[in-house]
Amino acid sequence: MKIAFFDTKQYDREYFKELDGVLIKFFEAKLSEDTAHLCKGFDGVCIFVNDCADKKVIEILEELGVKVLALRCAGYNNVDITAAKALKIVRVPEYSPYAVAEHAMALLLTNVRKIHRGYIRTRDFNFSLAGLTGFDLHNKTVGIIGTGRIGKAFLDICKGFSMNIIAYDKYPSADVEYLPLKELFEKSDIISLHCPLNKETYHLINEHSINIMKKGVHIVNTSRGALIDSEALIEGIKSGKVAGASLDVYEEESDLFFEDFSGEIIKDDTLTRLLALPNVIITSHQAFLTREALINIAKTTIKNFLDINKTGSSENEILKNR
Repeated sequence: MKIAFFDTKQYDREYFKELDGVLIKFFEAKLSEDTAHLCKGFDGVCIFVNDCADKKVIEILEELGVKVLALRCAGYNNVDITAAKALKIVRVPEYSPYAVAEHAMALLLTNVRKIHRGYIRTRDFNFSLAGLTGFDLHNKTVGIIGTGRIGKAFLDICKGFSMNIIAYDKYPSADVEYLPLKELFEKSDIISLHCPLNKETYHLINEHSINIMKKGVHIVNTSRGALIDSEALIEGIKSGKVAGASLDVYEEESDLFFEDFSGEIIKDDTLTRLLALPNVIITSHQAFLTREALINIAKTTIKNFLDINKTGSSENEILKNR
């Protein structure tokens, strides 16, 4: 199979080039209506979280004879799956839940113990501890929204810190106390998001939900940026309601994350304001980035292509029963 591989980074080439069975052409550009024509002559297309596979793009892919659209990630909110008629859409449902869960805890610990600020100080030979007081995670209540593979992995990490764990999920499964969402907001010292982005979860964290949270709550998001209304979050931080935010995603990240803009002026005022706040930590969709995850993403993605080429189906097909 010939595969058009979009939004390519160095680590993609490193881990995909070692696998046999498909012929890959790497494109640095993201998939969009403007770049979809590059897929002419290819059997499949591989995309990531910030590529666009809306109705128009899918129509173009089908017109060009593309048979498979593969996401090298678990989420597929950037794909209009209802528009696909002949196109098979596959994903990587599990690459390393530990990678994302561990990054969530790393962000949380860094923020609440002000490690990032202490690191910068000591680099300047400033060894003062003034303003670096944090708090114990021990015995704090953490509300976990979404207890899928990643949420469960984060839950297990929190157990190791002897935290009180409550959770919300439409489909409860873990051995944990589940509460209605409103009650979780009211009781949690820390809220960590591990749910998919859809119509129901869009701006799940908003002005109303922040208003009913505990004063001094910390919010962690390693899932999808649009789960949080960024403007509402900023207001919550300014008012003191939210004591800290640890984010690996941002709702307007698609034109920024994974690229180097260090020599340019960022025009996104909301992101600039978030980055200026001392109690906000932002990483650029980095949580998945471990060797183990990259190996699993590459192997599963290629297997998805080969399975469809050989048998016409894959266990990771999103619309398998249409």
